[in-house]
Amino acid sequence: MIRYAFLIALAAYACAVSPAWATFTVCNKTTHPFLIAIARPAAKGWVSEGWWRVEPAACADVLRGKLKARYYYLRGVHLGVDGAWDGPRFFCVGTDNFTIRGRDNCRKRGYSQAGFFEVDTGEDATWVQNLSD
Repeated sequence: MIRYAFLIALAAYACAVSPAWATFTVCNKTTHPFLIAIARPAAKGWVSEGWWRVEPAACADVLRGKLKARYYYLRGVHLGVDGAWDGPRFFCVGTDNFTIRGRDNCRKRGYSQAGFFEVDTGEDATWVQNLSD
């Protein structure tokens, strides 16, 4: 019995300190589904990725692993109603699921350009961003 309790405690500790459990999560606090895209710094420039569909009262992990930067950028687009979460930082986006390296010459490369808003994660290894109306 003691061995069993030790194994459970060891597994819980391993999960708590494992960087694989760290994430950047976006939660939907609205009554409509939305799509989310994220832009993040990379070794050479920027990478933008999307789209994750997030249902009302649900969350989506858009990055997994320990966060390596302080600033990330998000864009959310409501489905079925007007509205978006955007901002003054522009990145390339696609109409379907995408991973795009670089943020320049979007249209020349066959992508659209859209505004994203800044998220300051501080020094946190994990982050939850709630989006609401």
